[in-house]
Amino acid sequence: MSSFNRSTTRRRVLKGGAVLAGGAVLAPTVFTRGAWADAFRNNPGDAGSVTLGFNVPQTGPYADEGADELRAYQLAVKHINGEGDGGMLNTMQPLALKGNGILGKKVEYVTGDTQTKSDAARASAKRMIERDGVVMVTGGSSSGVAVAVQSLCQDMGVIFMAGLTHANDTTGKDRRRYGFRHFFNAHMSAAALGPVLEAQMGKERRSYMLTADYNWGWSVEGSMTQVTENMGWETVSQVRTPLGAGDFSQYITPVLDSGADVLVLIHYGKDMVDSLTQAVQFGLRDKQVNGRNFEVVVPLYSRLMAQGAGKNVAGIYGSTNWHWSLQDAGTQAFVKSFGQEYGFPPSQAAHTCYVQALLYANAVESVGTFYPVEVIKFLEGFEFDGMGNGPTLYRAEDHQCFKPVLVVKGNENPSSQFDLLEVVQEVPTEQITYPHDLYAGDLGPYDV
Repeated sequence: MSSFNRSTTRRRVLKGGAVLAGGAVLAPTVFTRGAWADAFRNNPGDAGSVTLGFNVPQTGPYADEGADELRAYQLAVKHINGEGDGGMLNTMQPLALKGNGILGKKVEYVTGDTQTKSDAARASAKRMIERDGVVMVTGGSSSGVAVAVQSLCQDMGVIFMAGLTHANDTTGKDRRRYGFRHFFNAHMSAAALGPVLEAQMGKERRSYMLTADYNWGWSVEGSMTQVTENMGWETVSQVRTPLGAGDFSQYITPVLDSGADVLVLIHYGKDMVDSLTQAVQFGLRDKQVNGRNFEVVVPLYSRLMAQGAGKNVAGIYGSTNWHWSLQDAGTQAFVKSFGQEYGFPPSQAAHTCYVQALLYANAVESVGTFYPVEVIKFLEGFEFDGMGNGPTLYRAEDHQCFKPVLVVKGNENPSSQFDLLEVVQEVPTEQITYPHDLYAGDLGPYDV
């Protein structure tokens, strides 16, 4: 993966030893295991099992995403423990896992309900750490939740492998040493979407933004505004809407008389389903404004949202982190396993959560210890492949993953209830990569 331009040298475990930046070599694990801290929180020691914490929205506006995340985590546990067909353990590179748990310990798990609320998510994660003894927390379908839980995990010395979180803040100003994000972010969505929207809709457009009123919405609004205005679009209005509003009619009505000819709908989950459906019912997509057909853009899309909105998504552009129709070996292995287990293809939320569970388990197996500091150092600058997005980098400076981004649009002639998004372009990593200090933040210490 020499195509990545990085400032951090990779750390690899090689035949029981490890090569560190600068060429220093650690002795094989068998000789140094005692040198690692053994007093870290929830050290499983000689126990025969180890517990992971799956903290997902089981209620609230993002519950559909949470249900699919939980399915993916349960499948990941099966595969890590050597059950089922192995899924992406058959395609992941490099791979240290042996299909016998993590370091020979059977993986068990506990679950929590974030409710898509930061306070509830923190309380749930805290219970998992203090009561259930989890060594890693993962999950969530909200950037507000991710930032809150990531901060808690940093304070408590437990690694957080973020689930679905798209705000720039997660690996920007709110980045934390103990947090890692596989999902892409708002900056990447805007960078990928901009050229496609310009080619399809032209440069002289007037946009109206309806934005979920929390850090994810603000982040997407900022990134989309910058990209669209740089290509000549005028921003007519930016209106914030409460999470879980249900009825968005009071926010959609003013769009009709605003002079805008594009609605940028910065909603997710059930909110997007409700607001898009109501926008279509209000006739927005049948309008002509400024001599142009009125358009709708959904910066962050998912199959579950498209399924909920049905035919209303036809022809609407957006971006996704991953899609089940990709033809690479990792995607095919995961889709096959997930489909056999549950009877339908996985969502992008399921994919990113499955991958996060495997990445954590593989890192522990690679360094030969659950000690968080060593696991973190292994993941910083880690390059991997075979997990559904092509060559991928966990950038050391901010713990953000870099991989291709998919621009999609609603399929106008779906062949099934799941064939709702058409991949328009797989945008290369180079186009969406940005300097690590563009969104300033401090990862904090290794040892807490």
